[in-house]
Amino acid sequence: MTRSDLVARLAERFSQLTQRDTEFAVKTILDAMSDALARGHRIEIRGFGSFSINRRPPRVGRNPRSGEKVTIPEKLVPHFKPGKALRESVDDRLPVIDEPPSA
Repeated sequence: MTRSDLVARLAERFSQLTQRDTEFAVKTILDAMSDALARGHRIEIRGFGSFSINRRPPRVGRNPRSGEKVTIPEKLVPHFKPGKALRESVDDRLPVIDEPPSA
């Protein structure tokens, strides 16, 4: 699902909102989440999951072309951990594939 798919689905579901209002609402929510993560805060949405920042320590890598050592600096990366309800919902919707009988 893309951002525009989300906007379209919300506009469909809430007919009192215009497409423009729906776009603004989605943009506002995503901007607020991005800002919170950039400030180092954790975001928890009950039943869905949590977003946090993980630290990747500095390390030494190799340039694949020349083989020389390259220092890779520390990075802070966003991390999503799905909540129990989301995990169970996804697991329940998996199609069941019949396994061939064993010989």
